[in-house]
Amino acid sequence: MITDEVVIDRPEVVAQVTAAFERYEQALVDGDVAVLTELFWADPRCVRFGVADRQDGAAAIAAWRATHPSVPAGRRLHGTRVVAIDDTAAVVTTLFGYPDGAVEGRQSQTWFRFPHGWRIVAAHVSEVPPG
Repeated sequence: MITDEVVIDRPEVVAQVTAAFERYEQALVDGDVAVLTELFWADPRCVRFGVADRQDGAAAIAAWRATHPSVPAGRRLHGTRVVAIDDTAAVVTTLFGYPDGAVEGRQSQTWFRFPHGWRIVAAHVSEVPPG
């Protein structure tokens, strides 16, 4: 039974996923394709929904990322939340914007801890007009 009474409090997981997310975000700003590729689950079941694109599987995500290595200059995050589900799963949500203020970006990532570290197993990015 799902209830909103459940309290999830795993500060060590939140800290680990926050560090992985910050590493991902820095690689996104820097256009570091190797790190961006590393942080996605290397599996055909991994999925990424972009603003105007979709990739199914790690190979498709890596191929897309190679041609779209970074984001526009001035990207700023706000409202970032990391929710630890248990010791092996977490969800990150954040809002983002750019200096021109033309869009409000929304991003979510589902992270899973594998033996080799935290990896994104599903991601979604969208943009809407502000307000």
